[in-house]
Amino acid sequence: MDFQSLAAIATTPSAAKTLQPLCQSMGASLWMPQSIANDSAQGYGESLKAHVAALWDTQEAIVFCLAAGAVVRLIAPLLQHKSTDPAVVVVDEAGKFVVSLCSGHTGGADKLTLLVAQLLGATPVLTGASSSLGLPAVDILGVPFGWQKGVGDWTKVSAIVARQDAVEVIQESGSTLWQQVFKFATSASPQAKVWITHRTPRGDDTLQVCWHPRVLWVGIGCERGTPKETITQAITQVCLANNLAENAIAGIATIDIKADEVGLIELCQERNLPLRTFTAKVLNSISVPNPSPVVAAEVGTPSVAEAAAMSAAQVDSLVVTKQIYKSQGAVTVAIAQAEREYTNRNGKLFLVGTGPGKLDQITPAAQNAISSADVVIGYELYIDLIKPLLQPQQIIEALPITQERQRAERAIELANWGLTVAVVSSGDSGIYGMAGLVMEQLQATGWDGKTPSIQVFPGITALQAAAARVGTPLMHDFCAISLSDLLTPWEAIEKRLTAAAQADFITALYNPKSQTRTQQFATACAIFLKYRNPNTPVAIVRSAYRDNEQIILTTLDKLLDTPVDMLTTVLIGNQSTRTHHNWMITPRGYLGFGDSD
Repeated sequence: MDFQSLAAIATTPSAAKTLQPLCQSMGASLWMPQSIANDSAQGYGESLKAHVAALWDTQEAIVFCLAAGAVVRLIAPLLQHKSTDPAVVVVDEAGKFVVSLCSGHTGGADKLTLLVAQLLGATPVLTGASSSLGLPAVDILGVPFGWQKGVGDWTKVSAIVARQDAVEVIQESGSTLWQQVFKFATSASPQAKVWITHRTPRGDDTLQVCWHPRVLWVGIGCERGTPKETITQAITQVCLANNLAENAIAGIATIDIKADEVGLIELCQERNLPLRTFTAKVLNSISVPNPSPVVAAEVGTPSVAEAAAMSAAQVDSLVVTKQIYKSQGAVTVAIAQAEREYTNRNGKLFLVGTGPGKLDQITPAAQNAISSADVVIGYELYIDLIKPLLQPQQIIEALPITQERQRAERAIELANWGLTVAVVSSGDSGIYGMAGLVMEQLQATGWDGKTPSIQVFPGITALQAAAARVGTPLMHDFCAISLSDLLTPWEAIEKRLTAAAQADFITALYNPKSQTRTQQFATACAIFLKYRNPNTPVAIVRSAYRDNEQIILTTLDKLLDTPVDMLTTVLIGNQSTRTHHNWMITPRGYLGFGDSD
C-alpha cells in the first residue's frame, strides 16, 4: 500500500530524530510543537489534540513517537470505522518498537509498521489475529488488483478466516493470482463464503463477503446535454436488470465526439472512473449485434454503446446488448466484460540489488522496496535469501536461473497492469543484474518513460563483497569482466580480457565457470599469465557473506588448480598487489610512482 499522505508527530527533539528516517525514505511530513520546530519539521500550535483532529481527515497514515496510552487518548474521540480511519502507528522514543495501533489491515497500519520497523531496525508489534498467525487478511485480498468491496459482514468473516475455520470461495471473474497467497480452509460445511464476482451475489444463511473485480466496461451513447443523473439512472437500471454489480464497473466508453459531454465527465469524476473514447473509424470496425443505420448516418458508425464497450474491454462479445433508457434525454447502455480487471493503479517497477545475501548487507531503502511490493520476482536462490523480508500478502514468483528474460517480461506485464513489482538481483541490480534486461525490454515495448515508473535500488556488488572479505584488493584502478558468453560473444570477452591484463587493471572475473562452460576460464588464466607475473596474488571468493562462504588466496599460476563456479568471484591483483597474513592488499599508488591523494 502506498501512502500518499503520511504525517509523523514528535513532541521532543529526540523523538524527531527517531522519526527522521521516515521523512527521508517515505516522504513523511514531520510535525513538532511550534516552540521547538526546526528546518526539518513543521510546527503546530499549543494543542496536539486539535492538531491531530485537523490531520485526521487529510492523512492516510499518522506515525506517533509518543507513549501508546497518550496516543489512544488523542485518537479515541476521532475513531469512526476501520474502513475510513487513517492507519495509526506508534514508535517508542528509543526507536526499539513499532506498534500497529489502528486500521491494521484495511488502512495498512500493519504494513506500515513493518516498513517503519525495517527503517529503524526496530521490532514490529502486530496484534491482529491474522498477523499473529502469519496469514494475509481477507479484507485486503483484492486490494492489489483494484477490486471493490461489496456487501457482507467483513468483521465476522475475517474472524472465521483468522480461526482457520472452513470457508467457501466462489470466483466468477478477476485474477486468480491471490490463490498463491491465500489458502482458505475448506469443508463440505463452510462457516462463511467469499464471493469474487462482477455480479450481485446470491444471498443465503451463510455469512459472506464479496469482492468485485472491475471487469465491466459500460458503453454509453447519449443525446447532447443529457444530465449526469439520467446517465447514472440508466446504468443502475441496466445493472439491476442483469444482476450486475456497479462496483464491478471498470470504466465508461463512448465515441470521441462525446469526450466533452458534461454528464459523462461528471459521472466519471464522481465515481473515479476512466472515460475511454474511440473514433468513429475504430467503432465502425467492430461487429456488433445491433447496428443502427440512423446512428451511422449521424456519427459515422452504426454503433456507439456496443462497439465502445467491446473496444474498451478488448473482447468480441457483450454481457448486455444495448438498452435504451429515456428520461430527460435518451441514453443507450451496453456492457462488455474484460478478461482482466482494471486496477485503477499506476504500476511501479522496483529493480532491487540485495547485495551478497545477508539481510544486514541490504540497504534500508532496498528492504523497504521489497517489503512494500505487491509482487516479488527473482531467481529461486535470491528469493530464499530474502524470505524474512517477504510479507504474507505478497505474490512471490521464483523462476530458475536461466529464465532472466521471462522474469523481465513477467515483471513488465504485471507493472503495466498496475501492480508494484520488485525484481531482485544479488549484488547490484544494475551490474550483471536484472535492471539492464528490464530496461531493454521496456524500451523494446515502446515505453514512454513514465508508466510504469521505475526506481533502481543499488546493492553491494559481488566484487565489493569479495574484496571486503579478503582485505583491500581494489584500492587502485579495477574492472569487472563476466566470462559468460550467453549474451556476449566470446571474441568480445577475450578482447576485454587481453586489454585488462595488458593495462594492469585489478580484474574481477564474474561467472568464471559453469557445468558446461569450462574452457573460457582456462583461456582467461592463460591471457593473464601472458601479461602478469605468475606470483600475482589472486582471491577466490565463493558465496560471500553466506553460510557456505569459501575464501581462497592463491597466485595466478595456481589459479586453475582451484575449483570455481557461477557463485564464485575471482579477483586478480595488479603488479603492486601483495598478500600479508591472509589479507590481500593493493597500495593506493604504484610502487615507485608515489602515493596518490
